[in-house]
Amino acid sequence: MHPVLIAGYIALFASIGVAFLAVNLIVGWLVRPRAPNAEKLEVYECGEPTIGSSFVQFDLRFYVVALLFIIFDVEVALFFPWATVFGKATQLADPALVSVAADGALTPASAGLLRELGLHSPVAPKPEGQFLAPTLNEARSLETARLADGALATPAQALGGWTVARTGSLLARMAVVDMAVFYAVLLVGFAYVWYRGDLDWVRAVSSERAGTPQRSSG
Repeated sequence: MHPVLIAGYIALFASIGVAFLAVNLIVGWLVRPRAPNAEKLEVYECGEPTIGSSFVQFDLRFYVVALLFIIFDVEVALFFPWATVFGKATQLADPALVSVAADGALTPASAGLLRELGLHSPVAPKPEGQFLAPTLNEARSLETARLADGALATPAQALGGWTVARTGSLLARMAVVDMAVFYAVLLVGFAYVWYRGDLDWVRAVSSERAGTPQRSSG
């Protein structure tokens, strides 16, 4: 997909979101009743009557736990683009996918998957290099390769389909390794804040309890 088209979609989405919010706020401001009184102007907190002043000092642990939640929540959100790449790669590696036509060109299905992975003008990968060169046994099996409907594949179609499937398989493996490293770093960070006691609601009280010997009941 062209970058200008992507930017246009993003701008359209943002414009619709802003317009929807603005229209609802304006309509609400115009039609809602206005009857201010002492009871309506009171501070509302979960339906309970307020006790004391609203200018109180919250425990710092409240903000620390909230920040930790936001940090890990944002990092987990990074799983979604990884899942997209992994899903497209596994589709390319699917043997049932007819990825190359009889003349060696990519089919619309495989070309669309490669475009979604970021390639603007995708072509069938060349069988060269350490990872995309078929072995002797693989080359022999390509001579009798057949399509999903049972028809015998042409040499260009068989070799091109193998390189596309091989590329998808390598990309899927790399995505798994990449996410495993990311997840390991995430777990190390979580273990670190847990070990420091940053997940305890009141750190001082928990430390005192840990250092106070238990009294016997006898």
